[in-house]
Amino acid sequence: MTANAVSGRTGVFALLGSPVGHSLSPAIHNASFAQLGLDYVYLCHDVEADGIGEAVAGARALGYAGLNVTMPCKAAVVDHLDALSPAAELMGAVNTVECAGGRLVGHNTDGAGLLRSIAEEGFEIAGSRMVVIGAGGAGSAAFTQAALDGAARIAVFKRRDASFAAAAERVAAVSDRTGADMAFADAADRAALAAEVEAADIVVDATRAGMAPLEGVSNVEAEWMRPGQAIVDTVYHPRETKLLALAARSGARPIGGLGMLLWQAAVAEEIWLGASMPVERIRAAIEAEG
Repeated sequence: MTANAVSGRTGVFALLGSPVGHSLSPAIHNASFAQLGLDYVYLCHDVEADGIGEAVAGARALGYAGLNVTMPCKAAVVDHLDALSPAAELMGAVNTVECAGGRLVGHNTDGAGLLRSIAEEGFEIAGSRMVVIGAGGAGSAAFTQAALDGAARIAVFKRRDASFAAAAERVAAVSDRTGADMAFADAADRAALAAEVEAADIVVDATRAGMAPLEGVSNVEAEWMRPGQAIVDTVYHPRETKLLALAARSGARPIGGLGMLLWQAAVAEEIWLGASMPVERIRAAIEAEG
């Protein structure tokens, strides 16, 4: 991808979180800035949750143009910002910080990015029946944005662990705030999961299933899928997870996580700069590099 020339006038964006050495965000944003002719550079800073306040204060003092935030800092950063978007407030997590006239405004583009990646495959969110497996950062972003965008029904499944009750409360809060028809259940209830998947238009797996060391795991059985469904995996490495392979064989539409990654970055650039990222050109470059 094209490298940007850096000068004394170059604006700075950065990703805060840990670890960040593996992130594709610098490649995506720096390629976008170069292709759009924008004098910015995108960096990564390794920051733990207990250091996020100092990092944000430093970025504010240094006049950074904007920030992205990743794990483990998405929730911790909230207390160090001046305002939150409606989606970020509902999610209780921020992945994008807008520097607007000295004020730091937190947004969450994960959900919008995911739903755009689904929409570009021809699926309407408004009026759809959706299943979301997982209620962590990606899952919460998915069901919150889907509720905001008018999904007819959203069934959320999560494994029963220490955060189960808190996740149930978040689902209920999103339902109350948006009026969306939402259900929450234990992912171990396979009969309930099967019934919801079979009736769904869009199924989103927002867990680590499919990633190393869980490459051979799919939370959804092939016999639950049907032609015409969108089967979405938020994992982007590997490109084809077991879930997506099963979807392809079942006649469903498999949608991988790279589109979510690209579109959440594109939405962030819209917020920061009012610019339209050349998503397809950057997708092609990333896929060419493997």
